[in-house]
Amino acid sequence: MDEEKRKILKRIDRFVEPYRITKGKKFRLKDIDPEDTGGLGSEQKPGARELLAWGIQWMAEEQDKFYADDRRSMLLVFQAMDAAGKDGTIRHVMSGVNPQGCQVYSFKQPSMEELDHDYLWRYQKCLPERGRIGIFNRSYYEEVLVVRVHPELLERQRMPRDLVTRDVWKERLGDIVGFERYLARQGTIVLKFFLHVSRKEQKRRFLERLGMPEKNWKFSSADVTERGYWREYMAAYEEAIRATASQEAPWHVIPADNKWFARLVVSAVIVEAFRKLELAYPQVDDAKKKDLAVARRALMGEKE
Repeated sequence: MDEEKRKILKRIDRFVEPYRITKGKKFRLKDIDPEDTGGLGSEQKPGARELLAWGIQWMAEEQDKFYADDRRSMLLVFQAMDAAGKDGTIRHVMSGVNPQGCQVYSFKQPSMEELDHDYLWRYQKCLPERGRIGIFNRSYYEEVLVVRVHPELLERQRMPRDLVTRDVWKERLGDIVGFERYLARQGTIVLKFFLHVSRKEQKRRFLERLGMPEKNWKFSSADVTERGYWREYMAAYEEAIRATASQEAPWHVIPADNKWFARLVVSAVIVEAFRKLELAYPQVDDAKKKDLAVARRALMGEKE
């Protein structure tokens, strides 16, 4: 790696550590300000966008090696309140990635078939293959977030009544920790992102959607209803992050009031994960080299 790349990667790295949670015991959402921009002022936005563009390009190159190596997979989990910018962040940060090596799943309300299985079943079906990046736009964490805030949804899952105790959420969080530890042991890199938007900024974005006809489709009256449960959601998110943050599957609580900064940090996290792998294209053995030589001679001997 040349010195210029090394310097740029070092600049990117500094946007990761302040927002990474690997030990959740003392974590509090209030410790991370949704308006934080890592010390960057508005006048530095152009430079941040340039850094993001570089990270996207570098990520695309590394993803090609990741796909060719075919030994690990990567799971990116995105969670957030409505209007926090998940869709836009995924679209911008992953814009340079080859679609052949990436798959995105957006989980809506479960179907009757899905409700007839355990709550992790529909998520397990969508896990990325080796060499691929899987993106969960919302995820199995909904089972300890929205289902917790709206316990009537738990009733729809028709679990045996004697198993739905006061410890059900603690048990589910423990299940998720075990699930993510299992994935890590099988070669899946699990990176989790909570786009932390403030209630004030969510209101501004809702009003913006209402005022722009081309964005009206993104708004639902249910969004306002859910906003009424803000405190309950924040408590559920805080507990989920505290219980499931680990070295194998770290959380990254991203200040999301400024979209340009949120995208930079998400990109930085993924770039760092790829860099740590020290990826390279697979080496060709002697037998393969002989096959290639035969193929070359055959092609060169063809008559036009």
